[in-house]
Amino acid sequence: MKFVWMDVDPGHDDATAILLALHCPNITLLGISTTHGNASSYWTMRNAARCLQAFGASSRYPEVRVYPGAAKPLLRPAKHDPEIHGVDGLGGVEGLPDSESPEVTRWLAKDADGENIRALDGMARAVKQTWNRGNGHKVTIISSGPMTNIALFVAVYPDLLDAVEEFVFMGGGVGLGNRSAVAEYNILCDPHAAQIVLEAPVKKTMIPINVTHTAIVTRAIHEQLLVPGTQSDTGGPLPKAATNLRHTLSTLISFFADSYKSTFGFNDGPPLHDALTVAYVSRPELFKSTRYRVDVELTGAHSSGETVVDVWDYQSCDNNGWGAGSKNCIVTQSVDLDGFFALFHDCVLRCDQVSALNKT
Repeated sequence: MKFVWMDVDPGHDDATAILLALHCPNITLLGISTTHGNASSYWTMRNAARCLQAFGASSRYPEVRVYPGAAKPLLRPAKHDPEIHGVDGLGGVEGLPDSESPEVTRWLAKDADGENIRALDGMARAVKQTWNRGNGHKVTIISSGPMTNIALFVAVYPDLLDAVEEFVFMGGGVGLGNRSAVAEYNILCDPHAAQIVLEAPVKKTMIPINVTHTAIVTRAIHEQLLVPGTQSDTGGPLPKAATNLRHTLSTLISFFADSYKSTFGFNDGPPLHDALTVAYVSRPELFKSTRYRVDVELTGAHSSGETVVDVWDYQSCDNNGWGAGSKNCIVTQSVDLDGFFALFHDCVLRCDQVSALNKT
């Protein structure tokens, strides 16, 4: 069993990551913190809570809560991505509960005075309690957005790093960018935070866009999502969704597909970037990976935010640690797509049985 904390910026693909984290049977979800990124911190907080309500969190995790975190990067101005995700981060998604409804706001962590409990406090408390001075379990921290909250945790709570099993993050690329010529969006938003995390003396796994761009929701996969067991039909309209949950997920995929087609020329469907983080934690055997030294370019005029992966071992590094002077990161290089989408469909099936959307 893996004990997991998620740090997210929902975001269409973050929503699918939350669904997987809720319904992978070998994962115990401890909590969710949110950050700036795909949308403003207001919307990412609300969207995470909407996902918990919609995806049936109360059936397995009635105590899990959402903890709002950083509203901006450590040094740079905040930036969002409405071109890809819409202004509210979940543009075009139908069926989710209203962001201000009581059924959504109940998922936001509150203190005794009714104020939001912040990400850093929630994360530290969950890690400390789960570790229980070495008598409990280490925690895997998943990041699917800019790593501002994670960097703050590393800086403020160095005494808790022994309680962290691994940082798994979706971000970066090996010689590839998507929001600049060489930089991936999550790293580009807060490169200084990413470098702080990469220097932490904790195991790290990077899932770059070289891999996530292969996890495409093709028409055949989309049809299976709508109606399990359906035979693929390459023409005509998509079949009607078998459940309300599947309709909501279909609208999520469709909006994301249109964004990726118009912006990046993806004609076969959108990539489910962030869901791969949860798949890696649940089923690491689906991935092929290599350990490298990884750093983030912080000052380049044309390359700021680039993840510099030392594939030729130019730096003199060892395998004895995970921080300075070491090969500090496992970099995934490929994923078994059949295995990944089988896991995805299985989690949707589990979600179908408890989703609040199917009870309306």
